Amino acid sequence: MSKKTIGLLMTTALLATALAGCSGNGNGNGSGGSEANANAGAAANSGSGEAKAIDTSKKVELVWYVLGDGHADSPKIQDQINAMLEKDINATIKLNFTTWNDWQTKYNLLLTSGEKVDMVFASTWADYYKFADQGAFKELNDLLPTYMPETWKAVPKQDWDEATVNGKIYAVPSTYPEYTPDGLVYREDWRKELNVPEIKDLDSIEAYLDAVKTQKKVTPINGKAWNEVFTLFKAYHGYEQIGGDSGVIVAKSYDAPRDIVNYAETPEFEQFVKRMKTWSQKGFWTSDTLSSQKEAGDALKAGTGGAYWRNAPGAGGFIVDAEKTNKGTDYAYFPFTRFHGYAMPTLSVNNAMAVPKSSKNAERSLMALEKIRTDSRYFDLLTYGIQDTHYSLSDDGKLAISPPKGKENDKNFKGYGITSWGWRVTSLAKEQQAGGWTEFPALMEEFKAESKPNIFAPIIMDYKPVKSQQAAVNQVIQQYGMPLMMGLVPDVDKALETYRKQLKAAGVDQVLAYVQEQANAYFDEKGIQ
Repeated sequence: MSKKTIGLLMTTALLATALAGCSGNGNGNGSGGSEANANAGAAANSGSGEAKAIDTSKKVELVWYVLGDGHADSPKIQDQINAMLEKDINATIKLNFTTWNDWQTKYNLLLTSGEKVDMVFASTWADYYKFADQGAFKELNDLLPTYMPETWKAVPKQDWDEATVNGKIYAVPSTYPEYTPDGLVYREDWRKELNVPEIKDLDSIEAYLDAVKTQKKVTPINGKAWNEVFTLFKAYHGYEQIGGDSGVIVAKSYDAPRDIVNYAETPEFEQFVKRMKTWSQKGFWTSDTLSSQKEAGDALKAGTGGAYWRNAPGAGGFIVDAEKTNKGTDYAYFPFTRFHGYAMPTLSVNNAMAVPKSSKNAERSLMALEKIRTDSRYFDLLTYGIQDTHYSLSDDGKLAISPPKGKENDKNFKGYGITSWGWRVTSLAKEQQAGGWTEFPALMEEFKAESKPNIFAPIIMDYKPVKSQQAAVNQVIQQYGMPLMMGLVPDVDKALETYRKQLKAAGVDQVLAYVQEQANAYFDEKGIQ
């Protein structure tokens, strides 16, 4: 095979299949493995104090892959990075990018074709646990204390636990806590104008939507409204989904994680769908909402809608853009965490870097990643670009301002941004954009103050034993459940009875039993009652 062909295959080979997970309890993030690592790390950094000699006499080129697209100036940045790396560890990085087009297939090919790749972005939503369980990545336990000693000591034990599969660490997690709870973006200026109470619960949300419809004569959620309603339902009742699945199987609450149910059989669901019938009758969304291709956010921005579902970071970006587009408007955000007073961070291995099994330079790759995570020269270049070309620093050095000074009015300016998620660390990260969402820091502090460990997302399941039942259940959800929840049925009681019967016939009880079994095994391992 020619070098050109190999390069083409490698360029088309990246990032992963969404959340299918490992078989059985394959994620096995047991504390035992992590405690062993902690002991090893202590040993590696104690005693005589002399670091193990590392042979870097042979120059190597490291082949790395990250998600998405590069930037026009990526080659310049890579040259600067490589000049430093060559001096520091006698290595260079060939940083490859993938597009979003068919990324699941590309990532599978990358990790199964045997191509020589030295480091790759990894994530739970890119099947990290499944690929680790299948042996696609190199085990890092014995390498980390020697080749990434600062990272080894700095990463919290909880994060190493989350990266552990069957007692072995297969990725270096990003140490940049993220909170992405669901919530509602709305027009705060309209709320005040319409004399609606401050949004703080389901009743005040309804009052706002009703006022928008009756007084503003605007469809409140104008376009696709499923996300708004479904996420509201889960959060309002405190239901937690297992392993990121979006079906009908949930834990009834954070405090009762083993109480796993089919929510369609609960009295809470019955009450909710009856309320949503009234919302639908009031015109809070259109009758074609389930087939609509319109984004409710577009309508909200245009003044023809009043609400839009977003997670917290997404809300910030939307609000900044909308207020810039519509001068004088005022938007606000209600995070659904306020229903129950807790927030769970995303797993640290939502963003991580792993060494594929095919790598011939794992040690040097880890050394390069250590540089990026601990040296601001490397981190800033790969994360923000070239200073005064792609961004400027604020006087206190804490803010990356883009466009940089002197280019504020340059219509041809294109900000630098690649998927740097895998190596982000809080100690080096800068707040970006001078015109950022001013409410975001306070919101993050709110989430941190009420933070609880994410005990549901690590339960990654492949559903193989109940594959046919799960497929049938998902079909029933679409055909019967979604119209019911959106209030688009003539008789709620009759539709609810039909929905429950169809779920039973599809095999929902078998799916429930499987999820319960997997969850119990994980909770037993973790000592979660």
